[in-house]
Amino acid sequence: MAETATLPATIPLADGGETASMALATVDNEVAAPAERKVKKIIRRKKRPARPQVDPSTFKSEPPPQTGTIFNIWYNKWSGGDREDKYLSKTAAAGRCNIVLDTGYTKADKVTGSYFCLFFARGICPKGQECEYLHRLPGIHDMFNPNVDVFGRDKHSDYRDDMGGVGSFMRQNRTIYVGRIHVSDDIEEVVARHFAEWGQVERIRVLNTRGVAFITYSNEANAQFAKEAMAHQSLDHSEILNVRWATADPNPMAQAREVRRIEEQAAEAVRRALPDEFVAEIEGRDPEARKRKKIEGGFGLAGYEAPDDIYFARGANAVNPIGRQGLELEEEQRLMIEADQVEQAEAEEHGIFSSSTLAALQSAQGSIASKPKAKAASGPLVAYDSDSDSD
Repeated sequence: MAETATLPATIPLADGGETASMALATVDNEVAAPAERKVKKIIRRKKRPARPQVDPSTFKSEPPPQTGTIFNIWYNKWSGGDREDKYLSKTAAAGRCNIVLDTGYTKADKVTGSYFCLFFARGICPKGQECEYLHRLPGIHDMFNPNVDVFGRDKHSDYRDDMGGVGSFMRQNRTIYVGRIHVSDDIEEVVARHFAEWGQVERIRVLNTRGVAFITYSNEANAQFAKEAMAHQSLDHSEILNVRWATADPNPMAQAREVRRIEEQAAEAVRRALPDEFVAEIEGRDPEARKRKKIEGGFGLAGYEAPDDIYFARGANAVNPIGRQGLELEEEQRLMIEADQVEQAEAEEHGIFSSSTLAALQSAQGSIASKPKAKAASGPLVAYDSDSDSD
């Protein structure tokens, strides 16, 4: 409630003169209402469920066509006799995965270590959110046993003759071969646009004269996914792609690039495993460590500075804890060697015996000299003796 006070209109002056006219003054004691707080509302979008890629009522799981004489129930394929290579066939794929629309959560998201859905990669999974496999792209945090691929299929010790199939666990292969490409003026842009849907691409090489391309992914899991997702698919034309594993590149530059990439991965793994102060010291970002290394790295030799592989290999500054083991024993051995060297130097100055040896001999001689002699016997029978053996 506001309180209003009214002052008199005239106030008498001190000298008795006329009063001065004053205007009415109003004092408002009302407390201002607090400003309305702005609350930032965070809207968390729920992860959407995976949708069925095909109508379950129309999806039929048919056995593979007979291409041999014996049916192997373990591998679900025919063997023996003439067989048709599915990678060389020119039959278009039944569907295609749309990552933007088909990605979603399934029952496998609640189970750690779940594999990816092979039918989802091919675009023909009818289960949707009820599927027991993952419906998304592989990431760098998805780690699996090297003996299986991202779909849970067992790898073999060697590649097939046609470089198809699951692949080999003897080599980490991140490159896929794509054949039967319809060559156009913008073929490199077309290939990059289609294959970039399945993960981060590291390198693309297109041979226009042969109509083939080699796509190298940063992650092997994405290469496995892309191989199944683009098999028998088409780009911007009506071609049917032939997607297989690529053989090892004989180019020395490519081999050196692969070795450098492996070394960088190993260095990054070591960098994450070591403490921050060790990493800063190794990389030369710690000024105090640089000064200490310059002093201690000389090992007592003027003008010498040990390289990193020697300075950090063994000793008190060793990065590996194994290199710091047994330093107490080595310190004792060093002190013993220094003591021996001091004794040898003193022996050269004083003769064949060192000072410590001479001190020990003098102390022994003093103890012998200080021992009291036995008192000589006296009496009438002192000079008596007998020739017999018996007393």
